[in-house]
Amino acid sequence: MRTYLSAALSAVLLVLLTVLVPVSALSAWVDLELDDTDRYLAAVSPLASDADVQSTVATLVTDEAMKNIDVGPLQETVGQFLRETALSFTTTDAFRRAWDSANRAAHREVTAALHGDDGQAVTIDLAPVIEEVKRELVSDGVPFADRIPVQETSITVLSADRADELRHSFRWLRYLGVRPAAGTVVLLVLVLALVLLRGGTRACLTTAAVAGAGLVLGAALLRIAVAVGRARVLGQVPGTDRDAAAAVYDALTASLRTTVWIVLLVGAVLVVGGLVGRVLAARRSPAGLAHHG
Repeated sequence: MRTYLSAALSAVLLVLLTVLVPVSALSAWVDLELDDTDRYLAAVSPLASDADVQSTVATLVTDEAMKNIDVGPLQETVGQFLRETALSFTTTDAFRRAWDSANRAAHREVTAALHGDDGQAVTIDLAPVIEEVKRELVSDGVPFADRIPVQETSITVLSADRADELRHSFRWLRYLGVRPAAGTVVLLVLVLALVLLRGGTRACLTTAAVAGAGLVLGAALLRIAVAVGRARVLGQVPGTDRDAAAAVYDALTASLRTTVWIVLLVGAVLVVGGLVGRVLAARRSPAGLAHHG
């Protein structure tokens, strides 16, 4: 009877941790990073130096400018020159400041799209960036730079349809906050403490191994969730924006991928430690000694 009860409790522990790990990580991520403007900016600000983002911005600036420029047979040459000049600008401090300003506004769109009532796409409006590009190019005497229109030119990072699909899940995760993460830690501490006090060494090691297995499975589920989310989000992003949107998604979910590796490592240590410890304990027991004798 005790064996069946122990197996049942181990199964419950395994399932609980497998479910709690991804839920804890995602809800804490929404609460601590996605909803926090400063943390959001800290995640996406380095993308000002990302080659895909720089290329997308330079292309959009050039395309908008060339709509207002007609130089006949020199059209392609002028377009290439403007793109190279705009791409060069994306390496400057002025571009980084403009990128941060654009993303601060984008964060408000993220909050509205995922927690509001009406479906709307999440975009990064490049108007502040284009304004800086135009100012710099005009001051440098670049031909036709004064014809670059300063208007809303956006990179789509989340379509309205996908935002509608995600809204309910994000509201639920936002409501949970850090509570699941705290509950996961408390569960691990309580289970291990109870087994240490009442279950004996072998039971403790077995429970540690089961808990480790739950962490490993939970980490695997979290990694799958991040990968599936990436594919679904980017699947509805326009092709011209996809590289930049992928860079934004990867930057925002970097902490989740780090969490996967940390939980996976802790789980693996518990599994290996528990199994090896149980084997060593069995060898040291009177029955094990008698058998070897």
